[in-house]
Amino acid sequence: MLPYRRFFEQLLIAAFLLSCLIIVSPAHAHRGAVDEIDACNIRVGVDSVHFTAYTPELSGSKGYCNAIPQVGQTHLVFDYGGKALRTIDVEFEITKEPEGTRIFYQEPQKVKTGSFSGIVDFSQYGAGNYLAHITIVDNDKQLDSHIPFSVGLEDPDSFNFKPLLFVFGLSAFVVLAFMYVSKDNDKPSNTPEA
Repeated sequence: MLPYRRFFEQLLIAAFLLSCLIIVSPAHAHRGAVDEIDACNIRVGVDSVHFTAYTPELSGSKGYCNAIPQVGQTHLVFDYGGKALRTIDVEFEITKEPEGTRIFYQEPQKVKTGSFSGIVDFSQYGAGNYLAHITIVDNDKQLDSHIPFSVGLEDPDSFNFKPLLFVFGLSAFVVLAFMYVSKDNDKPSNTPEA
C-alpha cells in the first residue's frame, strides 16, 4: 500500500462527513432547551426578554427577530423570561440606526403580565437597521439593553447559496483526491516479482 493512500482515504472520509454536516439546514425555532442560545433573547440585568416581530398583513403569524423581511405595519412583542422584571419599571424604545432616531417609545412602567407589545409602521421610516432598546429604570439609575434588527433588507427564508458552493467545492476536492489515489494504485510496481 502506498504511504499516502491511508492519509487520502481518511481525508476523503472526513470531507464526506463534513459535507453531510453542512447540507443539513439548521432549525430556526424559538424557546428551545434552557441552555440553547436564542438570538431573539435580550439579556436585561440578570433576567432576559424575548423579542419577536410579527407582520400579520404581510406574512401572517410568522415571527421574526433579527431580520424582518418586509416593510409595513409590525407588531413588536417583548416577553419577559422570568418574573423579576414584572416588579420593575421598564421602558421600550425602537431607534433607526445609525442615526439613533427614535421611532417608538413607551414610558417606563411595570408590566405585570410579563408581555409588552407595540405596533410600528415601518413604511413610515423605510428599510434599514434598527435597535430595540429595553431599559430598566430604577429611580435615577438606568440599565439599557438592546437587540439589533433589520427591516426590508433581507429575507431570512431566501435560499443561501454559500453552503451549496462550499459543498460543491468540497465535493470537487474529494473527487480529485480520489482520482489521485486511484491513479497511483494503477501504476505497475517497480519491485521484481519472485
